[in-house]
Amino acid sequence: MTRKAVWFLSAVVITLVLAPVTFAQTTETAAKAVDWIDFAAALALGVAAAGCGLGQGKATAAACESTARNPGAAGPIRNAFIIGVALIESLVLYALLIVLIK
Repeated sequence: MTRKAVWFLSAVVITLVLAPVTFAQTTETAAKAVDWIDFAAALALGVAAAGCGLGQGKATAAACESTARNPGAAGPIRNAFIIGVALIESLVLYALLIVLIK
């Protein structure tokens, strides 16, 4: 099995394990227990931030490499890079918004 498949299957298993916990109802006596919804929201924000960091790193590396190979196309590459990084960063902003609304 490839490394990518192992990471994907691990993420699916973690999601399936945490899903019932996040939708469980709380009772008056369980109010003093750990708030799993907050934990799941924080975990989701952390995963989104990690994915964003990896995506931005790959985008920056690709933009630098393509600019080094073809300096004449630096302008369009820069524009596409800025738009791409803004879209990648919006993932973390959406996750943060969901955590704050929670």
